[in-house]
Amino acid sequence: MAESAQSRSRRVRPNVLVTGTPGTGKTTTSSLLADAAAMRHFNIGDLVRQKGLHDGWDDHLHCHVINEDMVCDELEDSMEDGGIIVDYHGCDFFPERWFDLVVVLQTDNSVLHDRLTSRGYMGAKLTNNIECEIFQVLLEEARESYASEIVMPLHSNNVEDISRNVATLTEWINNWRPPAQSN
Repeated sequence: MAESAQSRSRRVRPNVLVTGTPGTGKTTTSSLLADAAAMRHFNIGDLVRQKGLHDGWDDHLHCHVINEDMVCDELEDSMEDGGIIVDYHGCDFFPERWFDLVVVLQTDNSVLHDRLTSRGYMGAKLTNNIECEIFQVLLEEARESYASEIVMPLHSNNVEDISRNVATLTEWINNWRPPAQSN
């Protein structure tokens, strides 16, 4: 715990994790937030593809099998500096000390279904993601992995929600202060 507070206190800008089921608007929200708050945005899916941070391809789910250790090693130095937004559909493998806020985007199932089918999701990939949202798997994962006071669920059904979320998160970032050192 002391390492966590000490690591956070060196940062002058917060780090934010934006998570949620695929199709909930993580990348759109993160990109807009990075622009609004002058922060750096890491889309983990893109990073994995660009840097080869995976252990191959899953033919059943049609996606890369990310190597979580390689991803964390790649991000470590940037996270220590602060001012980072990370967007990914998982959150339990990132070190807790990295984040000052964990945003879980949630979308109504009918809206999510339409978004995912428009991306070409079908079969097991579509079903797994819809069930993930129905059972609030990502919200539960965030609550189990991070302190409850930093987990913020937000609705992300339409452009208005996204705009409101970006405004809310920008205000949070602008008001954030590093935790006081306890020495």
